[in-house]
Amino acid sequence: MSKPVFVAAGVFLLVMGTLWVLQGLGLLGWPPGSFMLDRRQWALYGAITTAVGARLVWLGRGR
Repeated sequence: MSKPVFVAAGVFLLVMGTLWVLQGLGLLGWPPGSFMLDRRQWALYGAITTAVGARLVWLGRGR
């Protein structure tokens, strides 16, 4: 894959992971009917997703 694809995928994963962390910790109550609200396992999944996204951005940007 090309470097811009890594960066784009990484940014997407960073945003989604951050959203999941905030929802899982109960800090973000949007959308109101989400099944992920105040569920700690989603905070963990979000942290892992954010780490993978950061790694992809790092790989795409070069050292």
